Amino acid sequence: MARAAAGTLGAALGGCRAWLRLRCRSVTGAIAALNHVALARHGCLGGLLFSQTCLRGLMIRHHVEERVAMISRQALLQAFDDLLQPARFKDYGPNGLQVEGSATVHKIVSGVTASRALIEAAIAAQADAIFVHHGLFWRGQDGCVTGWMKQRLALLLAHDINLFAYHLPLDAHPELGNNAQLGRQLGLVSQARFGEQDLGFLGQRADGGQFATAEALAAHLEFILKRPVTLVGKSQGAINKIAWCSGGGQGYFESAIAAGAAAFITGEISEPQAHYARECGVVYFACGHHATERYGAPAVAAQVAAELGLQHAFVDIDNPA
Repeated sequence: MARAAAGTLGAALGGCRAWLRLRCRSVTGAIAALNHVALARHGCLGGLLFSQTCLRGLMIRHHVEERVAMISRQALLQAFDDLLQPARFKDYGPNGLQVEGSATVHKIVSGVTASRALIEAAIAAQADAIFVHHGLFWRGQDGCVTGWMKQRLALLLAHDINLFAYHLPLDAHPELGNNAQLGRQLGLVSQARFGEQDLGFLGQRADGGQFATAEALAAHLEFILKRPVTLVGKSQGAINKIAWCSGGGQGYFESAIAAGAAAFITGEISEPQAHYARECGVVYFACGHHATERYGAPAVAAQVAAELGLQHAFVDIDNPA
């Protein structure tokens, strides 16, 4: 069936290349076009009509260049919202479209933070949308457009670039979010969630093994994340149950202890956590805010770009924090 579908797809594409480029503005439109051309050419598809899954998989397999090349800003926003469901979260700033740019989008640049360096990289890449975890606007700001804020906004507006930012929704997504992707990078599998808004992940090594010591886990973290980590506390034997919460997740340490974790991995450490680690016998690892949040934004942007036929590039602006 898959081979027959692939052959039909090739024939259909051969007959509607230019039409697809000019007419299709969504995956749904492409599906309709392919079904129309295939039916016209062959009379029927043997009962097979192209679905979204069929179309996406086969188009990627055949390196089809006629993917949808452009989409509206509103459609892109809807795609991000549908995936990340920002309305479910109580957050520290606005999630979604933070700065309005071009009405249509063909290329997304993703990154961790909407810094001037990232915006300049997006300009150089001729992108018309930026997707980040840390946007420009946060609760408690004074609202003045001066200094660094003016510089970043001026660049976005002058080059008509849309800025999309998702904070806690990007941390929490069960497959593509910062915590899910950090766990994947570290070879961990999540078995439960914990803490406020279920942002913390709790699990173990995906291979079923254990870390013999805290130092062994620290070495593993440094190897994967390519940076030194801060280790506080001593393990009580082999480490099996591991909790993690990316970025500034130090406030989730007590919840991780209550959930039964033997070790806690996050980006930062504050003064109280060192004492909790020593007194409770749960090892604490501070691995860097940026280092632990490099993975969610490109994962989400890449998936949405692939679904909509857009170009995507991840730019990692180094940050020692």
